[in-house]
Amino acid sequence: MIKAAISPVLAAVVVLLSASLAQGADMAPLEEAPRRPAAPGTAPFGWVFQVTPYVWAAGMEGDVSPFRRAPTVHVEKSFSDILDDLNFASFVNFWARNDRFVVSGDVIYVNITESATTGPLPIIGAVRADYDTTQFAATLQAGYRVYDTPQFTFDLMGGARYWRIWNDLNVHVTGRTFKLESEFDWLDPVIGARAHFHLTDRFSILVQGDVGGFGVGSDFTWQMLTTANYSFNDKLALSAGYKVLSVDYEDDGHVFDTTLSGPVLGMTFRF
Repeated sequence: MIKAAISPVLAAVVVLLSASLAQGADMAPLEEAPRRPAAPGTAPFGWVFQVTPYVWAAGMEGDVSPFRRAPTVHVEKSFSDILDDLNFASFVNFWARNDRFVVSGDVIYVNITESATTGPLPIIGAVRADYDTTQFAATLQAGYRVYDTPQFTFDLMGGARYWRIWNDLNVHVTGRTFKLESEFDWLDPVIGARAHFHLTDRFSILVQGDVGGFGVGSDFTWQMLTTANYSFNDKLALSAGYKVLSVDYEDDGHVFDTTLSGPVLGMTFRF
C-alpha cells in the first residue's frame, strides 16, 4: 500500500520552514542604524534598509489534507525527515525604517518531491507514487516605533500574510499514470509587536510575535520568534534563535492545521 503520509506530510512540513509562516519573522539585528544628519529640506532621518537570507530547521506536527475529498491525516515530522526530498528552498526577510516608521516583509518559496514504490501487487504489479508540492508565503507589515532608546526599542505593526500552495500526486500503475492536482490560497490579516534589547554595542536580543487570521483566511494563526544577534560591523550581523509558527486553515475540503517549530539562522546585510 502507498504510504498514507505521502500527499500531505511534506507538503505541510517544508513550506513553513518558515514559514511565515510564518509569516514572516524579522531576523533584523541591525535596524538600529546610526542616525544620519538631516540634509536641508529632508526628513530628520533617512531610510535604512536591510536584507536577511535565513534558514529555518523546523519540524512539524498537525493535520493536513491538501486535496479535496481526501482524508485528513495526522503528521509528525522532524526537520531531518524532509531533507532528502527537498528540491529547492528560498527564505528572505527585509526590514526598512525611517525615523519611527517601520516596514517589514518576509518571502518563502519551497519545492519538494517524495516518492514511494510498493508491490508487486496481485494483477496490477508494482505501484509508484510521486508527490510534488510547491508552497509560497509572503508577509508584509508596516508599523510605528512607540518606544525608542539606545538600549531598547518597541514597535507595533499590522499587515497581511498571503499563502499559495500547489500539490501534484502522480500514481504509476500497469503502465498508466493517474494524476491529481490541487491549488489553493488564502490571505490572513495579522497584528504584531517587536522588541529589541541592546545588551552591548555588538550583542542584542530580538523578540517578535504576531497573531492573525480571525476567520478571514485561516481560523487563527500565531507566530513567535526570539533571536540572539551579533553585529560584526554596521553592515553585517549574524542571528541565531528559535521560531514557532502555527496556522489553522480549513476551507473547501482543504485542511492545513499545523504547528512548526525549530532553530533559525540568518545573516543580515544593511545598506
